[in-house]
Amino acid sequence: MGKFVITVRKNGEFQFNLKATNGQVILTSEGYNTKAACINGIESVKKNAPVEGRFEVKVAKNGKPFFNLKASNGQVIGSSQMYASERTLKAGIASVIKNAPEAEVIEEI
Repeated sequence: MGKFVITVRKNGEFQFNLKATNGQVILTSEGYNTKAACINGIESVKKNAPVEGRFEVKVAKNGKPFFNLKASNGQVIGSSQMYASERTLKAGIASVIKNAPEAEVIEEI
C-alpha cells in the first residue's frame, strides 16, 4: 500500500509526496502554508485519484511527459515526475489511482 509523506520545505511550507509501495515518489504537492491545508490536499488527492478524467498529461520543455492531478474545480493538487516514455507515464497514473485512495498519512516533520 502507498503512503502520503508530509514534510516541511526549507521555506517553511508543508508539502506531501505520495509514495508507491516500492517507496518511489509518484505524486508531489504544491507548498501549503499550514499543515491543515496540506492534509486537505491529501484528502483531495484520495477523492480525485480514482477519477481518470482528473489526470492531465503534459510535456515538459525537455520533451518528457508528466501529469497533473486536478480537483473538480480544475486546480492542480499534485504533479508527477518526468517520465522517459508514455508507457511509463501511464504506469505512473495507474499507480496513483491504485495507491492514493487507501494510502496512510505519515508525518516527517
